[in-house]
Amino acid sequence: MNHFSRIAQAMEVRGLDAMLLTGEANRFYASGFRSSGTDGAALVTKGKTYYFTDARYTEAAARVVEHAEIREVRPGRSYTALINEALAEQSANIVGFEDAYMTVADYEGYRKALHCELTPAADLLFDLRRVKDDEEQSALISAQRIAEQALEDILKEIRPGKAEKEIAARLQYLMLHYGAEDMSFDPIVVSGPNGSLPHGVPSLREIQTGEFVTMDFGCIFHGYCSDMTRTVAVGSVSEEMRRVYETVLAAQKAGIAAAAAGVTGRAADGAARQVIEDAGWGDYFSHSFGHGVGVEIHESPNASARNEDSLPAGAVISAEPGIYLPGKLGVRIEDVIIIKDGGCTDITHAPKELLVL
Repeated sequence: MNHFSRIAQAMEVRGLDAMLLTGEANRFYASGFRSSGTDGAALVTKGKTYYFTDARYTEAAARVVEHAEIREVRPGRSYTALINEALAEQSANIVGFEDAYMTVADYEGYRKALHCELTPAADLLFDLRRVKDDEEQSALISAQRIAEQALEDILKEIRPGKAEKEIAARLQYLMLHYGAEDMSFDPIVVSGPNGSLPHGVPSLREIQTGEFVTMDFGCIFHGYCSDMTRTVAVGSVSEEMRRVYETVLAAQKAGIAAAAAGVTGRAADGAARQVIEDAGWGDYFSHSFGHGVGVEIHESPNASARNEDSLPAGAVISAEPGIYLPGKLGVRIEDVIIIKDGGCTDITHAPKELLVL
């Protein structure tokens, strides 16, 4: 899987001779090959694509990267030296760079060393990555299935006396066991009063009877992320717990029903938010309805009150409203949906009706 041709087409529309990719996420999106941190660079030009890396990755890159020439960094043959050679070969003068990822120090290094004009163009990649092709969607669905298998197993293990950290560790093991390459992010597992922390860190707190456990987790498969949240009760639920849960579920369903190509992110968010506001808990839904999911766990587009742009067909976003009552409890339910003309497809199949373990 690579997107060199899509980048080249978009680059020409922008009047760029080349696009330099140094950030890990965009290098992978472009080439289909993952290397950590700054260990690699890609240069897409009108006539040819180059992938630069060092001896640790040369053989591995050669097995994966297609439609690009791989050149190896060596002593005396730095990244900038190789890039300059490629720029000269292709007569490339105006080169886009990832201003949203590159540090000031790195930019200054490239600006001084490269024989070209560098122009900010991170938004070019962001725009391309908003819409997922069939192969990307397949990877995202596979990542969701792995997370769902882990959920099915962990539900058999949650009981009073289990610590939040223990559940978080088991979720990571289970996702790796079922084929994940890595975690999309550090799992969030919070229980009881800790549930009011939307991004709470798993602690040694032990689960008690009569409280909620919220688990937000996901994994990477073929370079693409899954993301899901389920909140379950242990032993019993109070009437307030049940009302909060049912409100969040109704809000999620309303947001999913509203999401479609051409609908603004604000409108999808608003459909879910209205349900929670009508129930009297509007002040306790503190984040947006959803965010883009792909090579990175948070990317464009967002389904938020601030996004007046229309959601495009092929976008993949989370659907995750929540209610958080400080020091008391919290509920979040999250699926991932693919935006389509006339609606959307929910690719998360795990049950989400209130479950009392």
